[in-house]
Amino acid sequence: MSKKEKEEIEETIIPTMSEESSELGTIRINHSVIAGIVRLATQAVKGVVNVGSAGVVEGLTDFFSKKESERGVKVTESNDGGYEVEVRVVLEFGVDLAKTGVLIQENIRDQILSMTGNHASSIDIIIDDIKMDSQEKDEEDTKWATESTT
Repeated sequence: MSKKEKEEIEETIIPTMSEESSELGTIRINHSVIAGIVRLATQAVKGVVNVGSAGVVEGLTDFFSKKESERGVKVTESNDGGYEVEVRVVLEFGVDLAKTGVLIQENIRDQILSMTGNHASSIDIIIDDIKMDSQEKDEEDTKWATESTT
């Protein structure tokens, strides 16, 4: 391997903790921050209607007991230093549930790694419900109303 190739590889590796930064102190990331990253990464996937449980009781419990970023998301640290993530989602009716679940997992994995330098040991996706996207439902209601009046 040439010197130039070694330099290019070194530039692409993102250090999680360098020698210099350890002399200044520690950096700790609160689990609610990780939960926020997970929530936003999940919402960015096409086909996700909501992050959080679809059940009324669970929804009320989450609403009053947790920050917005933590609703529907559970983050713990694994023994190997990574994050164990559980996400409850409501998906759009008509999407491929398995493929959308995998896309959510990949997006969460990539965002956690790029933003924290740490990995996710496991990412569990729990699909609680499926719903019509509210925008599509409004368009369908308008279409039906227009057709019934003509």
